[in-house]
Amino acid sequence: MLKDITLGQYYPVNSILHRLDPRTKLFGTLVFIVSLFFCNSWVAYAVATVFLIMVIKLSHVPFHFMVRGLKAVLFLLLISVVFNIFLTDGTVVFAIGPLKATREGLVLAAFMALRLVYLVVGSTVMTLTTTPNALTDGLEKSLGFLHFIGVPVHEIAMMMSIALRFIPILIEEADKIMKAQMARGADFESGNLITKAKAMVPLLVPLFISAFRRATDLAMAMEARCYHGGSGRTKMKPLKYRAADHTGYLILFLYLGIMLYLRIRPVRITL
Repeated sequence: MLKDITLGQYYPVNSILHRLDPRTKLFGTLVFIVSLFFCNSWVAYAVATVFLIMVIKLSHVPFHFMVRGLKAVLFLLLISVVFNIFLTDGTVVFAIGPLKATREGLVLAAFMALRLVYLVVGSTVMTLTTTPNALTDGLEKSLGFLHFIGVPVHEIAMMMSIALRFIPILIEEADKIMKAQMARGADFESGNLITKAKAMVPLLVPLFISAFRRATDLAMAMEARCYHGGSGRTKMKPLKYRAADHTGYLILFLYLGIMLYLRIRPVRITL
């Protein structure tokens, strides 16, 4: 289960998406997330699906690896679907005891499920195709205008980059600790919810100790290298837009325009 978390991992492969400027990918992810909240019809979700499939194809990341992270949000997805089906007023389709599933609830549940799945997959595409260092540079460059109002942009970008980098490290560490505890007779599977929660204590304590130790080592390493924030720092590889980035921005604005049009003038398909 822990290895199914793909957020923060980088998949090294040579693709058009990997070679794009991180600012382009950050803007593209933001556009895609915003566009999902514009979707109010099956046609709009069809356009979003085609766009997402195109992006996944361009990334050259295996599809099964891309959707593996959905297992981590499966429980949240099921809760959202069930609540929308049985708690939305409308035309009753079927009933299970006092619970009544409505036609409107089924449509809303389908929309919410697609939105949540696309949010996870769309965000995963960015982290799988962008190194933590490139992501830090892209965030710092994109949010650079906030520096004029006193916002420590570099420090915020650095913290986000470190957090993303620590996710796969801590997942690997937790997997090792879990296997070591299971070899000593620990049981993390059987029992009710309370029993499973108690069984996680032998896993969480050494994991937190390891996390604090890694954080201390990282802080000492940064101090040893005379790190004092972003003031006066230069880049070994400064970010530069290329022709592919300009094409990417053009495609993103075209996609956003289509989604806005479908939001204003939705094309309805009767089921």
